[in-house]
Amino acid sequence: MNTRRSFLGTAAGSFAGLALGDLLARDGVMANRLHHAPKAKRVVQLFMAGAASHLDLFDHKPLLERLHGKPWDPGEQVELFQSTPGACLASPWKFHPYGESRKMLSEIAAPLGEVVDDIAFVHNVIGKTGVHSQGTLLQTTGFSFTGFPSAGSWVSYALGSETDNLPSFVVLPDHRGLASNGAKNWSPAFLPAEYQGTLIRMGSNDPISNLFPPKSGFITAESDRDGLDALHQLNQQYASQRPGDDRLMARVRSYELAAKMQLSASDALDLTDEPQYIHDLYGLAPEGPGVDDTNINEKAETEFFGRKCLTARRLLERGVRFVQVWSGNDNGFPRRNWDSHENIKRDHGPLALGMARGTAALIKDLRQRDMLKDTLILWTTEFGRMPCSQGSEGRDHNPFVFTNWLCGGGIKGGTYGESDPWGFRPLDRNASTQVYDIHATLLHQLGIDHTKLTVKNNGIERRLTDVHGHVIGEMT
Repeated sequence: MNTRRSFLGTAAGSFAGLALGDLLARDGVMANRLHHAPKAKRVVQLFMAGAASHLDLFDHKPLLERLHGKPWDPGEQVELFQSTPGACLASPWKFHPYGESRKMLSEIAAPLGEVVDDIAFVHNVIGKTGVHSQGTLLQTTGFSFTGFPSAGSWVSYALGSETDNLPSFVVLPDHRGLASNGAKNWSPAFLPAEYQGTLIRMGSNDPISNLFPPKSGFITAESDRDGLDALHQLNQQYASQRPGDDRLMARVRSYELAAKMQLSASDALDLTDEPQYIHDLYGLAPEGPGVDDTNINEKAETEFFGRKCLTARRLLERGVRFVQVWSGNDNGFPRRNWDSHENIKRDHGPLALGMARGTAALIKDLRQRDMLKDTLILWTTEFGRMPCSQGSEGRDHNPFVFTNWLCGGGIKGGTYGESDPWGFRPLDRNASTQVYDIHATLLHQLGIDHTKLTVKNNGIERRLTDVHGHVIGEMT
């Protein structure tokens, strides 16, 4: 990689060198020399903003059912994020076994029962913080503070794009707003700027900001072309004066890509050509994005999340490398995220059913298109929630243990790591899983040794997994 950087530093001294650098970047720095044979070539990251409760979705705890309403005593002092420990709180939903594995899932995660044997659950993930912004960054970038590239940016940087007509990294946010940290969750940081995630707001009248010129009487196709020609000349002049400026490389690439996206993006985002059975599979509402969500409800959440999952499939099959799909926005009122301090049943019920239906549809749809075998799905959230009550119906933050899961891309289904009988900490505190291990496993499936994908920044060789991380070999 040092050899490549030295070469580009010399070659980029001319505009021709700039173009060469752009083409190499488009291919990805490892596109033709992976560390080992890959099992996956594209990724979907599903992020539940606000901290989804493992105890109410995938991690069944009969002990809480037996001791519901009784004092909670884990045998150690507990300091919670914004409350004092309440009584034991059983999930308000029943759990049932699914699949050949007889994996226990909550009623609100039941749609995943049809694909549960394909899913690798990791119930002993630990975090570093109970703060939303830091926990979100840890899951998206591998660091709990700003200034580091998103996992999607790292993957795009390493592998490039499979298409010249769409971005390599696309972000589908919650329609109600961004989660904690906003665009920092898909920032390229010190990687070349072109590896930032491209935001697409599904259901909006303008899903990709500034892709098309505003309607006016003085903008014509001819004037638009002349403007781009003038811009090209200015870029040439700028490049000759500032050789090796990666910001210009990114800007040139973005203009080239935008011109191509005016046709290809419109096609990818148009769901009307999908047959009705696909709309039904993903749970899309007849009224579409205009579905009523005055109050949080199951139909609306299914529409919103299902539409993003279907769009993700369409982007993946057109060559997008990494798609980030969000459920939930930053805190506001009324609550529209997974941060269920007040009422776990009110918030998690609709959100979880929407998530589970859309996710199960995505898995089944990828399988029927023979794409699941090389598409890796990663389900994440910033931390979990506590086994005790906050008030009478809510749960406080639990960074001490929670769940991530993976599916597809050569991953073997099953359960890898357990939480304790309370769902409070890992069952084996000396053998927990960290986000570094999840990211190391993700890169491994893509053919990348996580210790070797590095970029020097401020004199330090930086990587997605910092100085940590082990591949979870049993699931690969």
